[in-house]
Amino acid sequence: MRRFGGPALFVAALLVMTLVVPNVLGPFRLQLLGKYLCFAIVAVGIAIAWGRGGMLTLGQGVFFGLGGYAMGMYLKLADAGGGLPDFMVWSGVDSLPLVWKPFANPVFAVAMVVLLPTAVAVLLGLLVFRQRVRGAYFAVLSQALAAAFVILLVGQQGLTGGTNGLTNIQYFFGLDLYEESNQRLVYLVTVGVLAVVFVLAWQLKESRFGKLLVAIRDGEDRVRYLGYDPAVVKTVAFAFSAALAGLAGALFVPVVGIMSPAELGIVPSLAMLIGVAIGGRYSLVGAVVGAVLYNYAETSLSEAWPSGWKYLVGALFIAVMVWAPRGLAGLELKKLDLRKVARR
Repeated sequence: MRRFGGPALFVAALLVMTLVVPNVLGPFRLQLLGKYLCFAIVAVGIAIAWGRGGMLTLGQGVFFGLGGYAMGMYLKLADAGGGLPDFMVWSGVDSLPLVWKPFANPVFAVAMVVLLPTAVAVLLGLLVFRQRVRGAYFAVLSQALAAAFVILLVGQQGLTGGTNGLTNIQYFFGLDLYEESNQRLVYLVTVGVLAVVFVLAWQLKESRFGKLLVAIRDGEDRVRYLGYDPAVVKTVAFAFSAALAGLAGALFVPVVGIMSPAELGIVPSLAMLIGVAIGGRYSLVGAVVGAVLYNYAETSLSEAWPSGWKYLVGALFIAVMVWAPRGLAGLELKKLDLRKVARR
């Protein structure tokens, strides 16, 4: 029975999220939950890269933004109906920039949602991991990349929308995002993508590659002596997490209606990591639950205490790290281990 317990819970959770939740929550709260689920997709990738591979990724906002801007560029061009996006008109741009033109094609835009973050991650991974950069050095490097990416976006007002980013997105492949039925459909698409991503990550985690990734995390030099190239393995895992972040960013655009640099910098990247840490980076379920709980806590606390919610969220993170360093999922695993010992 235990063998089928996990799949049964997965199916039950999926049914609740698709059949029950949309009929219980109002449009605004459903939109918020869709936003949380986008960050849960990012969390799945972080659990693979950090939890399984030991790569402290502090720059996931970069890949989140690449996917989001790729999708946002297509949607803004579609809204413009062959003309210039609104922010370009306000910025005095006379003609569509060359880099924007391919994104008028929906197939190209959807492909870039995944391929662009993956390509950047592969290039960065091969450059960094072959130099055996790891630990805090890799974390600082990825964080610096996030900061540089935001500076680049803010400084290109006519190209990226500057500080405001891509706003006022009204349609998603012909669907009016202001209609409640379409908002619900976008939410269901997000749930479906999260389910598929979770299954893929679970298969990767349980595969031989996943076990090799853990071996590299715990003893990289030993794995290298066995004939494997840790740089390639870590790059693949890092690229996988980047692809998921890009996919999440693309879904974030129709769910929220905007994509701005405020969602991509150092602080948002840290928030993505904190959610995984709270839930448990060694568990995919824990990472998803942690991401949702963290973002829900952020929303709820900011509504109740606008001036001090950040301190409360920080206190929550510190409390979990002190009393549950393996996250909430680690506490549950500890309970199961104690029950096994008691039965013996």
